[in-house]
Amino acid sequence: MGVRKKSIMGGIALLALLGALGVFVVLRSVVTNIKLPQLGPECTVSADGQVTLDSVQMANAATITAVGVRRGLPEQAVVIALATAFQESKLENLDDGDRDSVGLFQQRPSQGWGTFEQIKDPRYAAGKFYSALKKVKGWEEMRVTDAAQKVQRSAYPEAYEKWSDESRVLAAALTGRATGAVECRYTGTPAARGAEAATALLASLKLDWGKKLPNKATASDPAGLTVTVSSPDTGWRYAHWLVSHAAVSGLERVRFADLEWHAPDGKWQPVTGGTGGNTAQVVAEVFR
Repeated sequence: MGVRKKSIMGGIALLALLGALGVFVVLRSVVTNIKLPQLGPECTVSADGQVTLDSVQMANAATITAVGVRRGLPEQAVVIALATAFQESKLENLDDGDRDSVGLFQQRPSQGWGTFEQIKDPRYAAGKFYSALKKVKGWEEMRVTDAAQKVQRSAYPEAYEKWSDESRVLAAALTGRATGAVECRYTGTPAARGAEAATALLASLKLDWGKKLPNKATASDPAGLTVTVSSPDTGWRYAHWLVSHAAVSGLERVRFADLEWHAPDGKWQPVTGGTGGNTAQVVAEVFR
């Protein structure tokens, strides 16, 4: 009787296993015919360390950096600003927060930082942060968290320090000290194409960089735009900014020096066809 029971149980187990295998085979067949959405961060930044961000965070980090560079501030100021935005909003332009806090730095209209609409402008918010930082005596020699706290007056004064390493990686790349350091992969339908994309991209570039942007930054209808630069550092500064904003600009390619970035691949690769080596111009091409 015991042997028979074991046989029956073994048969049931075998049928269950075969059923599970059948389901697996069917599912595997279905899944191979389905294009799953891309998961995870779109951007990787590598410069003596590595940081991964989504496209929104990446664009905001690039804008915060641009505002600091435009004001002639040292890289340490950018590090402090990025660490603050990491802690306050995870580099997202929030509509709300504690009490009436808003935006990248969770600045409060009631505390004199500006109107809701002003603070929601990343350029305005970053500018206000840098202005306040410059008023802190000795901020250049302070720890990141101490300098940030002098501006923010947070209930958690040590919280900013945990983002200092990530912020240094981002600052090194976005100020142009690192080569081919910002890699973002974008697939799907472009946000814009042709002349519309080129014009909007140039307008956004000018808003972030202001007078720092060379006069020879021109839209080339309908291909994209060209920025004439004076040094490799300056070139990589703009090249990395362009890649950081590619998700919302319809940008397909960026070329500088002997490297080229392509949106669907997301990597900087050596330029082929003998067109590399130009360190005087950053060339951006939008989707046609």
